[in-house]
Amino acid sequence: MLATHRKLLRAPRRSASFGCVSAIVALSALAACASPKQTSSTNAGATGPNAALRVPVRFPAARSAEPLDGRLLLLVSTDSANEPRFQVSDGAATQLVFGTDVDGWTPDTDVTVDGAATGYPLHSLADVPPGRYWVQAVLNRYETFTRSDGHTVKLPPDKGEGQVWNRKPGNLYSTPRWITLDANGRAVEPLVLDQEIGPITPPEDTRWIKHVTIRSERLSKFWGRDMEIGANILLPAGFDDHPDARYPLVVYHGHFPATFTGFREEAPDPNLKPDFAARFNLSGYNRIQQEQAHQFYKDWTGPGFPRVLLIEIRHPTPYYDDSYAVNSAAQGPYGDAIMYELIPEIEKRFRGIGQGWARITYGGSTGGWEAMAVQVMYPDEFNGAFAACPDPIDFRAYTVVNLYEDDNAYYPNGPWKRTPRPGSRNYLGHLNTTLEQMNQKEAALGSKGRSGDQWDIWQATYSPVGDDGYPKPIWDKATGVIDKEVATYWRENYDLSYILERDWATLGPKLHDKINVYVGDMDNYYLNNAVYLTEERLRALSNPKWTGEITYGDRAEHCWNGDPTRSNAISRLRYHQMYIPRILDRMRARAPAGADTLSWRY
Repeated sequence: MLATHRKLLRAPRRSASFGCVSAIVALSALAACASPKQTSSTNAGATGPNAALRVPVRFPAARSAEPLDGRLLLLVSTDSANEPRFQVSDGAATQLVFGTDVDGWTPDTDVTVDGAATGYPLHSLADVPPGRYWVQAVLNRYETFTRSDGHTVKLPPDKGEGQVWNRKPGNLYSTPRWITLDANGRAVEPLVLDQEIGPITPPEDTRWIKHVTIRSERLSKFWGRDMEIGANILLPAGFDDHPDARYPLVVYHGHFPATFTGFREEAPDPNLKPDFAARFNLSGYNRIQQEQAHQFYKDWTGPGFPRVLLIEIRHPTPYYDDSYAVNSAAQGPYGDAIMYELIPEIEKRFRGIGQGWARITYGGSTGGWEAMAVQVMYPDEFNGAFAACPDPIDFRAYTVVNLYEDDNAYYPNGPWKRTPRPGSRNYLGHLNTTLEQMNQKEAALGSKGRSGDQWDIWQATYSPVGDDGYPKPIWDKATGVIDKEVATYWRENYDLSYILERDWATLGPKLHDKINVYVGDMDNYYLNNAVYLTEERLRALSNPKWTGEITYGDRAEHCWNGDPTRSNAISRLRYHQMYIPRILDRMRARAPAGADTLSWRY
């Protein structure tokens, strides 16, 4: 889900909206134009007020002399304050996107986007009322991967941006312009993909922050091409002055980090123009973030703070901004690549102790799930996991869906009534979007699970591979009907709560005091529901009893991490100060005889 800190070089994936009820009603009215009986990802034979509308798009040979594959996106907006490619979201203020696949598209030839393209929040371009709109086209380019499992697939590789289609280097886009979209009027002049997103300059090392990238042998073999993973390392104070010290490793899991975030040597910029954080109803949140980042620098380098290696892992995949740090059928052995290739290399280069008793992991949201997952999947390799606001850790509450008992993800079972399941809310429970709408957006951005967004990465991580080489859908994107065979596969391999209960005889002696979970009881994405079920299971376990910690934040939203003394807006910026000081006693207690528990304590 949401990153604990907003990362560099990327547009927001989603945010908790505090939009008023009227905005939600307006969006519902707009979406009502779409056909409620759509049963596939296309809209063949679509009817609507603009049923005959066609928008041609082309790219010049100057951009590529070779044919191109990818997802062609037509962005339609009523707001020219920004480019349309940055105006698609889960919120009520979202603008329109219509997507279609292109395969072997040759330069200087037109591809027509029409009513058959998959749309969001309107299902079809045919449903766009005639009028004047701010329009842009983007091609999210795909490359061909010939994997070791025998499948050949076309996917968008990461180009250093963290798998974000509207900022991906090499993607083509048109200059936005106002266009009258009226099938009964004059024909639309072709949109020309005359612009290309430029490369990203890699961040430079500093005294404190180092960047490591390695070629993974395991991943390269799986994907049939060179594949890299990396990490951003924050060195402890005194690293150069204590050459004989060896350090514990702390793995901070989360979304793609271009460089180490939340660490600022400079004092806050006094001339910084205050922004407004709608999520927290807070002015000047950008300054607060700088203040907290600078405070972390002072704490990290000050006396008394534990001297450890703190790392953030860079492991974007062709499906998302990170792999979820586990092995999977569709993405390959990312878990083993991180655990047995990347981490040993970091510990070797930066004098890590290199043993499980001297490693701790934590994170929030996506990182919360990852922290708990790697502790469960690699029980001897870590000495504790602190999972904040984790993505669903029990698939009986896959946000608001029970994958094993519900038949449909979008609507509860019933003979007559169809009440849409919610997708996200604010701390008062006001609805921001529905689960169906979130998946409709992803269907527009990419077919075959290639949207690069949240539901598709869960699917790419947890699902078996289908006959076409792509992840088997957990449910039909158009209808919401759940595939029970896929759900069973998910349960046996990735339902962390179920796995802990199933394998407690072997996992219990290793994990009984290592699993700790923190979540707000008004999490924007209903992630607290899975934690409730997991807590019931954990407290029922015996031989040995589970003795970890689970804490809930009253009315706390997403990213709450267990700090009852600060608001969520502040505590979410203080993961390191919260968790790292707690590891000292734990490491000393679990260190084997003769282990180095002193060289790093200066």
